[in-house]
Amino acid sequence: MNILQIVLFIILGLAVGVVLGRFLLLKLFRNQELNAQNKAKKILKDAETNAEILKKDKLLEAREKFLQMKADHEQEINAKNNTINQRENSIKQKEQSLNQKIENLNRKEEELNNVKSNLEKQIELAKKKQEDVDVLKNQHIQQMEAIAGLSAEDAKNQLIDSLREEARTQAMIQIKDIVDEAKLTASKEAKKVVIQTIQRTATESAIENTVSIFNIENDEIKGRVIGREGRNIRALEAATGIEIIVDDTPEAIILSGFDPVRREIARLALHRLVTDGRIHPARIEEVVAKTKKQIEDEIVEIGERTVIDLGIHGLHPELIRMVGRMRYRSSYGQNLLQHSREVANFCATMAAELGLNVKLAKRAGLLHDIGKVPDDNPELPHAILGMQLAEKYKEHPEVCNAIGAHHDEVEMTSMISPIIQACDAISGARPGARREVVESYIRRLKELESLALSYPGVEKTFAIQAGRELRVVVESERISDAAAEILAADISNRIQTEMTYPGQIKVTVIRETRSVSYAK
Repeated sequence: MNILQIVLFIILGLAVGVVLGRFLLLKLFRNQELNAQNKAKKILKDAETNAEILKKDKLLEAREKFLQMKADHEQEINAKNNTINQRENSIKQKEQSLNQKIENLNRKEEELNNVKSNLEKQIELAKKKQEDVDVLKNQHIQQMEAIAGLSAEDAKNQLIDSLREEARTQAMIQIKDIVDEAKLTASKEAKKVVIQTIQRTATESAIENTVSIFNIENDEIKGRVIGREGRNIRALEAATGIEIIVDDTPEAIILSGFDPVRREIARLALHRLVTDGRIHPARIEEVVAKTKKQIEDEIVEIGERTVIDLGIHGLHPELIRMVGRMRYRSSYGQNLLQHSREVANFCATMAAELGLNVKLAKRAGLLHDIGKVPDDNPELPHAILGMQLAEKYKEHPEVCNAIGAHHDEVEMTSMISPIIQACDAISGARPGARREVVESYIRRLKELESLALSYPGVEKTFAIQAGRELRVVVESERISDAAAEILAADISNRIQTEMTYPGQIKVTVIRETRSVSYAK
């Protein structure tokens, strides 16, 4: 064999070896990977069903497998040697066509280079996934190499880790698909739920006002209501804080005041006085006191009837009383109890559509404006005050958060909170539901009364005549006649400096001294 034959043999062997070796190597790796996976699955299954038997027979089985793998490997090597010998003989027979094959090889190398560049681009795009595959492949190769000394528990743990990683990847892909689909359908579904909620809850539009009409049988009763030199009407106004307007309106007396509770007390008291026929200052005070007690009982009854109608159970008695007081409160001219019932029904419908807790949603909807009822802590927003009241009376944390967050005063921490906020907006945004002017008017009258009530010695304050007159009742033991005049001037100056109002406001300070004695 001369030098030329050796060179040609080497070149041809290298060319054929590169192509066939790469193909065989990839095929070998794939077969080994599939064999490793199948063997791992088989070991896991055998470990789960025959754990005790595997513990005893593991060493013998591993040796048998090792010998079998060794025999297979030797057989494979022998087959490769036979193939090489055959190729050597074939090379000797094809010396004449070597140049043509070299040209074909160069052309194939160029194609391989093109394929290689494309593969490198794909590898760059899928680098992270390829790294995971390489890690998994190395794990399987190591597992195959050391399978003779691998215990069933180790194989089980490795396979569990591998399956967990694969499941996590698939789960992330599914989650991404679900989120993308939800983003596409969320707006449509939200509109559908809101529209269905509004359509299924029919409510009436009712606007509260600041005037009540008391009907009488004849105009002679007007004189008895006024009394001698107007003493009866003055006593009635002082006891109730409501302006009594007796004018030329036929068979009617007008009760004017911004507080619905006071108006109702004045109306019921006047009805009792007219029915009884005894109208004088002492009787007026007695009837007004009894009427106040009756209104308190009626407030509790309204609250109980409301929670029963809505199917709400376990509400604290004080919260029930506050729910009843909503009947005599208004929000921008909209009755607060009606608004709260409406929001509760809205919330229940919307929570049912979304698969949330209907009872908690209805409970939070009824109590969301509970902070507007108490007269104390006026500096706190009503949402925060309502949340504090709910926490005080041991309401569910989700209900408390929904109350406090329905005007974004606190952060929303539950799924019910945005429902309360949306339903509150739906109820208040209905045409004819609210009137901004009434709310600002009532707020101005409350501020006027609070300003006068902040002075020491002031017992009661009443804003009457649509806020054009402020009557201040003081304690006779603490305020003298001279101090009463000074107090009237101070209140007037403070109103001028701190408040904005149309026209003028008359400040009347009332100091009354009573001497009481009993004959025994």
